[in-house]
Amino acid sequence: MQIEKYSMGIGDRFAHQGKAQLQAMIQAQAAGATVAPVWNKSHREHTIIHTAPASVRAEADAAVKALGWKEAYHVDADHIGLKNVDLFLDASDFFTLDVADFTGQAAGEDDIRAFVEKYSKYAGELAVPGIDETFHVTKNRIEDIAAKYLLAVREAGKIYRHVEGKKGKGNFITEVSMDETDNPQTPEEMFFILAAVADEGIPAQTIAPKFTGRFNKGVDYVGDVAQFAKEFQQDIAVIAFAIREFGLPANLKLSVHSGSDKFSIYGPIREAIRKFGAGLHLKTAGTTWLEELIGLAEAGGQGLAIAKDVYAAALGRFDELCGPYATVIDIDRNKLPSAEIVAGWGGQDYAAALRHDQACDAYNPNFRQLLHVGYKVAAEMGERYLDALKEFEEVIAKNVTENILERHLKRIFL
Repeated sequence: MQIEKYSMGIGDRFAHQGKAQLQAMIQAQAAGATVAPVWNKSHREHTIIHTAPASVRAEADAAVKALGWKEAYHVDADHIGLKNVDLFLDASDFFTLDVADFTGQAAGEDDIRAFVEKYSKYAGELAVPGIDETFHVTKNRIEDIAAKYLLAVREAGKIYRHVEGKKGKGNFITEVSMDETDNPQTPEEMFFILAAVADEGIPAQTIAPKFTGRFNKGVDYVGDVAQFAKEFQQDIAVIAFAIREFGLPANLKLSVHSGSDKFSIYGPIREAIRKFGAGLHLKTAGTTWLEELIGLAEAGGQGLAIAKDVYAAALGRFDELCGPYATVIDIDRNKLPSAEIVAGWGGQDYAAALRHDQACDAYNPNFRQLLHVGYKVAAEMGERYLDALKEFEEVIAKNVTENILERHLKRIFL
């Protein structure tokens, strides 16, 4: 099984927007870009909402059948490790191996020594086609990289072999996730990480590195766009070089995690993948859930009441809801409207504050980020919330499709 050149992870907290999400892919294909949808939902999200991975597979299959989608699609076991991967085996055909907890932990001295010895032939001036500068690599530098990343890649190998043992070789797509670390990987680090991936026999088809800047959930990129563009192009070049050097899958491509709504870097991403003819996996970060709230607010009546109740509860439970996401949100509490103010809003007021339209004066990224992590509140509403999704499906679906198509697919792939 091979991932397509262009793919997009589409999270859907409550598994009701599969058709609306897929409709965006259909419209993008009609306009000239075929992008494979990859439905993703993490173990944490399943735990909070009390769902199971089978629900994601059921949603994806139902949407594909209903809309007659003839192209490839996938279901991602998102950010899994050995402790929880078994829960995803039956439903998933895409596995994001998250080994961030092992990054920085040193492997055994003998393993590090053997790695350094094997790859010492790259010591000296390392020239990577497509990168203007050369990199001075010493044995000590290779040793430092191995000490930081080798154990993590070994853990990825364990997870991969476990999945392979259950699903069979070639029957699933593997992504290695290195993005949840403190600092971006340098080109040299990326090169030797890929060497370790090859040594482990992991047929990685996507890799998610850490990039410079902040990738907060559901809002724009915060950082040096020029530096990001440089790192992104360097990573593409390193991947192409490593494929040839280490025999990695020819379709290995970059994955950008929490990539949704990073509008300021969409231009550099589009330019880079066109310049190098490279593939891309862009993983969105649950923004479909926010489009549900926007749709409910615009529907008025009970829909607007639910949207207001979600915010009031989320504001009152700020620390509880934000704690698990502390590293990927940045909320100024002083800029959050009070529950009383929001209670007086009309549907368009609520939608304008939440919708990611930076040209709109009413847009409030703090409001948006709090609601982004507030889906637990909606889950606790149970049937009240789910019934509203059904009742107001038309207006919600319009927002979901428009968001994916206009703000994401068109900006990168068209």
